[in-house]
Amino acid sequence: MTVELSEAVAAAQAGDEEAFRFLYRSLQPGLLRYLTALVGADAEDVASETWLQISRDLPSFTGGEFRAWTVTIARNRAMDHLRRQRRRPSLPVPVQALSELAGDADTAERAGETIGTEAALALIATLPPREAEAVLLRAVIGLDAETAGRVLGRRSGAVRTAAHRGLRRLAALLERQDLPQPSGGDERTGPPHPRRGRQTPSTSHAEPADG
Repeated sequence: MTVELSEAVAAAQAGDEEAFRFLYRSLQPGLLRYLTALVGADAEDVASETWLQISRDLPSFTGGEFRAWTVTIARNRAMDHLRRQRRRPSLPVPVQALSELAGDADTAERAGETIGTEAALALIATLPPREAEAVLLRAVIGLDAETAGRVLGRRSGAVRTAAHRGLRRLAALLERQDLPQPSGGDERTGPPHPRRGRQTPSTSHAEPADG
């Protein structure tokens, strides 16, 4: 936890409302992205429940990683919400077994740098749930692997592996999106043409015969 955040937590525990607003402004964007991946359109409601509990339980916070504490509360509220709604998280891809990593740090880092955009958040929702949560906690919330592991109840190595795999998947998706498209259509459909049927360029532009 940064010195600034730590000082804000102490001030908020002492009743400083401005310090609490600082905590909210600092953490809410990441929490909202994380909750969107878990509960979809209900993220705002679950975030409100989260901050109500944070404000209520803040005096009992005894130190440690404040961001991890808030994310744990948010995750618990999200799971309660999903149980009430009797539906699964909005991450539709089933959990897949983790496998050995291949080194591809550059593209993974590129994906991590764009993770805050709405487009990237939508891509995260296509990841397997374990990878999606690991990516969100590491790249969006900013937790280290050990702290994220405590939030998720998993070993830090498993979280690190899941996050790296997820970032590599995102990097591959982003690279495909960046591929240049032909200006006049693609090879399968060809450019728009007023006539129907297949024609060669010489035929389609031939001058009508005289007489």
